[in-house]
Amino acid sequence: MNRRQLINQIFTKKSFLCVGLDTDINKIPGHLLKEEDPVLAFNKAIIDATAPYCVAYKPNLAFYECYGLKGMSAFEKTIQYIKENHPGHFIIADAKRGDIGNTSKMYAQTFFEEYNLDSVTVAPYMGEDSVRPFLEYNGKWVILLALTSNKGSHDFQLTEDAQGERLFEKVLKKSQEWGTPDNLMYVVGATQGKMFEDIRRLAPDHFLLVPGVGAQGGSLQEVCKYGITKDCGLLVNSSRGIIYASKAENFAR
Repeated sequence: MNRRQLINQIFTKKSFLCVGLDTDINKIPGHLLKEEDPVLAFNKAIIDATAPYCVAYKPNLAFYECYGLKGMSAFEKTIQYIKENHPGHFIIADAKRGDIGNTSKMYAQTFFEEYNLDSVTVAPYMGEDSVRPFLEYNGKWVILLALTSNKGSHDFQLTEDAQGERLFEKVLKKSQEWGTPDNLMYVVGATQGKMFEDIRRLAPDHFLLVPGVGAQGGSLQEVCKYGITKDCGLLVNSSRGIIYASKAENFAR
């Protein structure tokens, strides 16, 4: 999905919601455990219920890889279900990959060729050659970690050099030499609030994937106040706050 198509989806639906499919078998309604594939059954119900209201889905690979082959089968079938039953949704592999060039090339092949997804989250801290292979696919997106929503983000991302430039600012500036607003987004946590002003100063036109609204306590109002652009420029993700709204049999409703 290219930038224009994504923007059209957002304005047509009047939504910038991304639903995170962080499916934990220990948290899903108990009656689903009787299903042959409980994770897939849960995902299908959530997808059907939320598809009219969101523009994107973000399965987190950790919640599928932890179950081995069965989990990866559920991941693959979830992707197929979205594509076949709710086409037009932007699909993000929340995989946080990033390694030396040849390894990254294989990761890119996994998500962009094997699964044919729209985007993948990538860690930038091994530099250009670890990111570049993901940017070589037309119509695909890299979503680069910039300023994350977790408490530990302050350990490194906010450290300053002698000139007072913070590490996340270096990431934003340097990475724009590799990609463009047409194939490069950034992860910026909703818990960072007013820091979106600093992000927009350095990346005024790039889309931002924003986790941390809901269960992590981020403010949607602040995200919109400081982060929104004429093209919207935001994909705001909620995972636990949506998918675990209920454990009853009508959980999807």
